[in-house]
Amino acid sequence: MDKTKAAEKIKNLSRLIEEHNYKYYTLSQPVISDKEYDDLIRELVSLENNFPELRSVNSPSQRVGAKLEKAADTVNHKTKMYSLDNTYSVEEIKLWQQRVEKNIGGEEIEYVCELKIDGVSVCLTYEKGELSLGATRGDGLTGEDVTPNIRTVRSVPLNLNLSDKGSLMFLEVRGEVYINRKSFLELNKSREQEGETLFANPRNAASGTLKLLDSRITAQRSLDCFIHSFGSMEGGAEIRSQWEFLERARKWGFCVDKRSGLCKSIDEVIEYCLRQQKERDQLPYEVDGVVIKVNSLKQQERLGSTLKSPRWAVAYKFPARQVTTKVEDIVIQVGRTGVLTPVAELTPVECGGVVIKRATLHNFDEVKRLKVKKGDRVLVERAGDVIPKIVKVAEAAKGKASILFPPKVCPECGSLIIKDKAQDVAYRCGNLNCPKKLEAGLIHFSSRAAMDIEGLGEASVVQLIEKKYLRDLADIYFLTKENILTLDLFKDKKADNLLKAIERSKSKPLSRFIFGLGIINVGEKAAFNLAKNFNSIDALMGATADNLKNIYEVGDVMAESITKYFKSERSRSLIEKFKKAGLLLKEVEQKTGQTLLRGKKFVFTGELESYSRLQAAETVRELGGDVVSSVSKNTDYVVAGKEPGSKYDKAVALNLTILNEDKFKELIDGSK
Repeated sequence: MDKTKAAEKIKNLSRLIEEHNYKYYTLSQPVISDKEYDDLIRELVSLENNFPELRSVNSPSQRVGAKLEKAADTVNHKTKMYSLDNTYSVEEIKLWQQRVEKNIGGEEIEYVCELKIDGVSVCLTYEKGELSLGATRGDGLTGEDVTPNIRTVRSVPLNLNLSDKGSLMFLEVRGEVYINRKSFLELNKSREQEGETLFANPRNAASGTLKLLDSRITAQRSLDCFIHSFGSMEGGAEIRSQWEFLERARKWGFCVDKRSGLCKSIDEVIEYCLRQQKERDQLPYEVDGVVIKVNSLKQQERLGSTLKSPRWAVAYKFPARQVTTKVEDIVIQVGRTGVLTPVAELTPVECGGVVIKRATLHNFDEVKRLKVKKGDRVLVERAGDVIPKIVKVAEAAKGKASILFPPKVCPECGSLIIKDKAQDVAYRCGNLNCPKKLEAGLIHFSSRAAMDIEGLGEASVVQLIEKKYLRDLADIYFLTKENILTLDLFKDKKADNLLKAIERSKSKPLSRFIFGLGIINVGEKAAFNLAKNFNSIDALMGATADNLKNIYEVGDVMAESITKYFKSERSRSLIEKFKKAGLLLKEVEQKTGQTLLRGKKFVFTGELESYSRLQAAETVRELGGDVVSSVSKNTDYVVAGKEPGSKYDKAVALNLTILNEDKFKELIDGSK
């Protein structure tokens, strides 16, 4: 076969294979067997191997994947991918609808309801009908380029069904990549046989699979994709409504959930939500709610968006999943400050796609309130579909089992337990050398909020303690490469990276160091205030209780904790050891010109995308500003990130200056 005939054959085979993909995934009407489909693929691959110059990047043969040479690049979305506000009841849906009606001014409103698939949000871009980019949602403005992995998802068309290829120059759509329940179970079964860690739920499996550096593995994991939202378009006939977009998307070749519904009234919306809530467990994939959208795109445009979410759409979240299981035992954990926390060990039970084995009981007062004991059957709830919580005892155990009371000695070291005077619910181990306190203290000291020593996680800390390389916090700075190479999974490069992280931490601000010490009752903000007022660890060590109580938000209890800590000979020796290791232990002075925010009070609400809340707060403080926890008329700026809470509403009511993340960046950049 010559090149001209091969090109024509490849073109026809590619078109035929994509037609069969469309019939199978979008229409659910396959017309050929799996063997016949595989034969077409094999014929195409054979031709492309003989004429590699004719192989297109969007050929159906590329769905098998390949090994990628580098990690994903960051890409910009043409239009922002918003998150959604949530409702949790019929009453809250009606309140949302009332706000929509008020802003629309009495016009008739239709709604589109779509199941909220529990997967990974993606943005797909097509140029002249061909897939050019597949990206994750990321922070809504930027995401990761996962195009090679997206190409392996057979329900994603590589080429759109367009009557006129030149009419639609550009198209950006949004969807959800997911793995159905059957494929998820098969994947975990295979991983178990291979001795690999199991995925906790289908969403984690989909997310991990989509970001693999080997798209050949992605191709084997049966990912699917539903398209649900319109991004932007250049060329092509105008789209006037969400429902029209879904119909158009089907014709283009996208897979759209057939369970979506067009509702003429809010009563129909509520009926749809309650019906789907009842039937959620019969679905072939995981869902956690319903997305409700105003149908008209013109009305959507008029309603607009807040900093984080569109006003024309809202999610109705299904109630938290609840299951019953047996309390096998109640154990006591010892934290970094010695506080004892009772934890229920449960007969493993699946709840909302996650196997729950443990649930914290918080404190001994909570144990008493619930009257929970070993052997009871309890009702467990995943609060917000995330955190396991014991709601109540469903069936008390028969026999002589009794409610767990606070122990008199530490379960880890046998030392006497001390009742915390400041917090009536807290019981502590009084032994300064308790091994569990050391372990938890080291993990806290290395955490991102404290000294930020990347690579020094729980597993590494436990091993280093066992090998007696770590006997106190300061020993971190005397670790050698030889010490680190004895740890599991640590080779040269990983050991070097950990040593670099340890070295970098030496110049962290004094506030981070104070917080990392784990002094009882001293949190992040208190640590910052202490560093700002004393400027060096020596000055803080010499402070009296009265000196401390003169500082904003330092009361009697905290002052007593701090003075008690630094009076200890053990603590003073530890500080000397840190000095010998070369730590700064002084607050970095503000550079000239970095005081333009002096006296300005900031409140943060919601999740910031570009940096952690701690990093943002530190930036404000470095520029002379102050970060406070509550909104008042004296607040100068409220910085609202993703999914802000009641602080945002209060700021609106008080007519305060509200900054989104971009405006916040502009402000601090202009202050430097």
